[in-house]
Amino acid sequence: MTPETNPPAPTFADVRAAAERLSGHAVRTPLLESPALNARLGGRLLVKAEPLQRTGSFKFRGALNRLLLIPDEARTRGVVAFSSGNHGQAVAAAARLLGMPAVVVMPSDAPPLKVEGTRFHGAEVVLYDRVRESREAIGMAIARERGATLVPPFDDSAVIAGQGTLGAELVEQARERGARLDSVLANCSGGGLVSGVALAVKELEPEARVYAVEPEGFDDAGRSLASGERARNAALSGSLCDALLAPTPGELTLPLMRRLLTGAFAVSDAEVLSAMRAAFEHLKLVVEPGGAAALAAVLTGKLDVRGKTVAVVCSGGNVDVATFARALAMPG
Repeated sequence: MTPETNPPAPTFADVRAAAERLSGHAVRTPLLESPALNARLGGRLLVKAEPLQRTGSFKFRGALNRLLLIPDEARTRGVVAFSSGNHGQAVAAAARLLGMPAVVVMPSDAPPLKVEGTRFHGAEVVLYDRVRESREAIGMAIARERGATLVPPFDDSAVIAGQGTLGAELVEQARERGARLDSVLANCSGGGLVSGVALAVKELEPEARVYAVEPEGFDDAGRSLASGERARNAALSGSLCDALLAPTPGELTLPLMRRLLTGAFAVSDAEVLSAMRAAFEHLKLVVEPGGAAALAAVLTGKLDVRGKTVAVVCSGGNVDVATFARALAMPG
């Protein structure tokens, strides 16, 4: 199977179907809460702990859902993905689970931990220069040459639906605690996570507001929501949040975000590092920079949560020792 045109945007029914496919494979990650953080914020904060997902991030959900939909006759030709790390690891692990070969195109400046993790799961890694080369062009060329299936990191209906299972779990877990959500914040790169989460949240809790959170200087989703057109970031690198540096929202994800999201926030590297420390100190959770952006937006007061119940997605925990040490050294 060669690269093909995206199917129509997913619906909540697709999220439900994805949940059935992933049952027994993906982890139903916990929803964490800290009395100390609640007291600090004057509201109730619930944290979805996706660092505890297989491969250390939410990406496993979308990757496995997509691979499970590949016809049997195409599986022997394998899959190709392009990724800064977490999607690559997820595709590699899902392919290994299904006995499929995998190639992952990764930037040469990706964290070594993520490159090593992708290779550990059995994938062939092809490195590229993210400034001078196009990962999409490289990935599509390999897929055409090998007859493999291209698995995009976010702009794919099955991938978005898989990420949406996180949102459905989050609402269900909040209800189990007797909580109704006022707002949900999710980290945003190309928009696969936040649009999938929004699909589920807005179906199950229509009054809840959903927000995207991005790194400062890489706020293409926020600018795209404001203008109605796909904005593009001027830079391709320069933030600690390596997982959130897609240059522009997806063709599928932006319409979903425009329909379902209330808005977007941007956070600095310093705010992200402080949030990583808070997650470790109060929730005993190791979070990578890109995984902590939504938490940073709440802890810095970008969204007023006083008297509210708010959930944030900590989306990944694949962080190198040096960066994590920087986070722990931040003021409390």
